[in-house]
Amino acid sequence: MNRALTIAGSDCSGGAGIQADLKTFTAFGVYGMSAITSVVAENTVGVQKVHDLPVDLVVEQITSCVSDIGTDAVKIGMLSNPAIVEAVAAAIDEHQLPNVVVDPVMVAKSGDPLLSEDARTTITEKLLPKAFVITPNKHEAETLLGRKLWTLEDMKTAAKELADLGCRWVVVKGGHMTGESQAIDVVYDGQFVHTLPAPFIDTPNTHGTGCTFSSAIAASLAKGVHPLEAIGQAKGYITRAIKESVPLGKGHGPTNHLAGVESEWFVVPQDVRKR
Repeated sequence: MNRALTIAGSDCSGGAGIQADLKTFTAFGVYGMSAITSVVAENTVGVQKVHDLPVDLVVEQITSCVSDIGTDAVKIGMLSNPAIVEAVAAAIDEHQLPNVVVDPVMVAKSGDPLLSEDARTTITEKLLPKAFVITPNKHEAETLLGRKLWTLEDMKTAAKELADLGCRWVVVKGGHMTGESQAIDVVYDGQFVHTLPAPFIDTPNTHGTGCTFSSAIAASLAKGVHPLEAIGQAKGYITRAIKESVPLGKGHGPTNHLAGVESEWFVVPQDVRKR
């Protein structure tokens, strides 16, 4: 069975973080494991409290998973302080972790910060160069580059510049671009720019979209799918998950991680149906 490990924060409300990642891995038929970096008291309205786990415990979780079960891909999400970032970057080298997908989580959907200023610099210098794929949204790309992105051409230029940090594939997500009738993601593979459009869905239920999208990429990579196809599959999955999102909570509700998952493991025989 293909395996995927998520290294990220825990969202107790289930819409983002470790919980969203593991749901996504399951939806893609991949065995999921987790190394929790921070325990977050969070819901659809906002973040109430964050508690970072000790660095040695974060490292030990990673070691426990990969030394025994192993992994075919890794998704990295919330790393809230420089010490955790450096430890995770070192673990990538020590264990030769494959297909590392980094979602540079900086701010929650509610606008609450999830990353310290020092950690942003450490991620840029220590972690992104080790990534196979990075998936910043508009705001994260702006923070990493230190300037605003206004147009699709700005996104294409940003993707090329972010690749100069050392990562192999860059996905600049367009869901936060204003004035667009479509949510257009820009993908740069080191040579060519690709655009992945999808209808813009007007809904407040987008909690955990970034986590879900990046873990979907990791899940497909774990199954040996070509990177561009993996990104495309993740785009299709998150689009449907948003379209069929769940109106739970009083704020930004979660996406539907079961969207597109159709079980065929058991079919009721016709003679039984007639009874």
